[in-house]
Amino acid sequence: MEYKLKTIAEVLQKGGLFQIVMDPEYRDGLIELEGFSYIQVLWWAHQTDSEEMRKLLMFEKPYCKGPEKVGVFATRSPVRPNPVAVTAVSVISIDRDRGIITVPYIDADPGTPVLDIKPYHPCTERVREVSVPAWCNHWPEWLEDSADFPWEEEFNF
Repeated sequence: MEYKLKTIAEVLQKGGLFQIVMDPEYRDGLIELEGFSYIQVLWWAHQTDSEEMRKLLMFEKPYCKGPEKVGVFATRSPVRPNPVAVTAVSVISIDRDRGIITVPYIDADPGTPVLDIKPYHPCTERVREVSVPAWCNHWPEWLEDSADFPWEEEFNF
């Protein structure tokens, strides 16, 4: 079965910040988003989108402290059967007239197509009792702490 997705925006980088620039037809969708301090951005990992990459379901030791093999669904890798990625980002500002959401950082490259934007709601996105495997339980507990974490020491690539 096939499904049709439409790009609603594009990621750009400007002056050390990132912008999510909405296509004009979707700008009205930003109404009342201003009150949210965080949003979730669903984006298409277009740079890893190939038939060959979509078939990769297992990775050989992608994490330095991880197991020898890890399945794609136990990673946040952009290499996936459907290269859809999601990132929670802090909102610096929203210019509804120009259709620009400015964020400090997003792990998508400039030119990345955005599929959807959702407000971050603590009541539906956050859970109290979370467990993760031992190989990643030393990772930061909170998004805000991730910026200072030495991620380069975690990955084998």
